[in-house]
Amino acid sequence: MRILVVIPYYKPDGGAEATLFPLLCEEMVKLGHEVTVLTTVPHYPSGRVRGAWRGWKNWHSEEKGVKIVRVGLPSVNRYNLAARLFQFITFQVRATQVGLFLNFDVLLSHTSSLEVGLPYLFLSAFRHKPAVYSIHDIYPDIGINMGVFRNRLLIRSVERLESYCMKRAKKIRILSKSFEINLLNKGVTPSKLALIYDWVDTEEVRPLPRQNNFALEHSLVDRFTIVYVGNIGPLQGLDSVIEAACLVNYDLEIYFVFVGDGAARRILIEKTHQMGIDNVRFIPYQPRERIPEILATSDICLITLCKGGSFGALPSKTYQILASGRALIASVDEKSDMWDLIRRADAGLCVPPEEPSKLAEAILMLKKDKSLRERFGRNGRTWVEQHHSSQLAAKQFEKLLFEAISFKNSRSNPSRGVKKAKKTS
Repeated sequence: MRILVVIPYYKPDGGAEATLFPLLCEEMVKLGHEVTVLTTVPHYPSGRVRGAWRGWKNWHSEEKGVKIVRVGLPSVNRYNLAARLFQFITFQVRATQVGLFLNFDVLLSHTSSLEVGLPYLFLSAFRHKPAVYSIHDIYPDIGINMGVFRNRLLIRSVERLESYCMKRAKKIRILSKSFEINLLNKGVTPSKLALIYDWVDTEEVRPLPRQNNFALEHSLVDRFTIVYVGNIGPLQGLDSVIEAACLVNYDLEIYFVFVGDGAARRILIEKTHQMGIDNVRFIPYQPRERIPEILATSDICLITLCKGGSFGALPSKTYQILASGRALIASVDEKSDMWDLIRRADAGLCVPPEEPSKLAEAILMLKKDKSLRERFGRNGRTWVEQHHSSQLAAKQFEKLLFEAISFKNSRSNPSRGVKKAKKTS
């Protein structure tokens, strides 16, 4: 099977997709498939294209058997919405042009139609190829919740584009059960939906010593450290973490560390100064390779989402935290997928979102009980090894892609079968 993966972020870029999909593509190659990735030059999260990658040149390479085609982009400030949209459009036009000359049997596209809609629709329709649409966030819903989409015309346009992409898909991959009701309400055919949870590299992200280079660099070795790593945006509801930090500020051992960047970072820094809190530090976005030691630096890892936000999200960093063998506190909605996952894995504590006092109580509870933290860490590690490996995800995607091809073939020629690729060891 020849698979074309269209995705705007791929290592060495930051972000969840850039970490997850190289693992998936490499595993698909091991299963005997030919995989080509159509992506951009490195530019995430800032939007600034890195050094030698600047310009309009297309780059061709092969990494661990995966063929990679990167299209050049303009270097912009990602936090300027107009500039960001221009960068999206540039990628889509150039990816569509390049994709016309690539050979593939099935198209796999990930992230929103705003970023991949044109190549996804054009290459699947013009080349008459079946497509699988992988959804990470539901649009325009997430944009509305974050306050980014306010213009009715924009909202309606994004809604129609996303709807058309889903209609075009033979199969739609979702990463959370909570997506189902929303998508069914949008008119998606139930048989199209396939639940495949995110995955993690359990060899790269694993329990590491508490005393490591990151901890030493930032003087965190002797502190009881609460770590949040990832996007610092309005959807994360991190105001509550700052308020919880204020509530436990009397305990000189407790230290909160935010690692990452985002639209709300500056606001949170200002709030910290205004409240006179001295137990919080903000560290800029770090390279993907440093994630294992960042997580190892923590005594407790945090995942937070604003009220209602966790019913349409299941952050992939959850699995990285579990793989790191560290205790987790999730400030998320009760009965959300995240809440259920942490409870089933017995890997941490769950508290309601936007309730700083309960978050502070959970932190103090785990600080006092080292054996409970260690138990949560062991359980989380075991859970991801059993349920969220990249090998398991690759087999699930393989099945889904074959189903998409079979669906197309059965519609065009009922007597035509699909021959599976020979698996290699």
